[in-house]
Amino acid sequence: MNQPFYPVSNEERTMGMLCHLLALSGFIIPLGMIIGPLVIWLIKKDQSPFVNDQGKEALNFNISIVIYSIVAGILCLIFIGILLLFAVLIVWLIFTIMASVKANEGKIYRYPLTIRFIK
Repeated sequence: MNQPFYPVSNEERTMGMLCHLLALSGFIIPLGMIIGPLVIWLIKKDQSPFVNDQGKEALNFNISIVIYSIVAGILCLIFIGILLLFAVLIVWLIFTIMASVKANEGKIYRYPLTIRFIK
């Protein structure tokens, strides 16, 4: 699905992009990768179907990443987790940037490897 199924304004594209980009606040704020997208989604979800969709997608992905990181952290006890933790970080960074670019273009983005907690 490359095109949104509803018209998307410039403000909606910006807010959709922020849903994804604010996940990068996780580098500064503990759990910022969930709090950032959550704030935008809660504020704008009723005003825009696009922001609602992309906000849920960003939240689901970042919650999934937290779970994957916890599992990789536990696996650090047997040393394979160090590699997995590094891989999770790289995948998270790349997919977050890709989603931000797509949302800024007004296109719906679906993250791979995402557990859909919020529907």
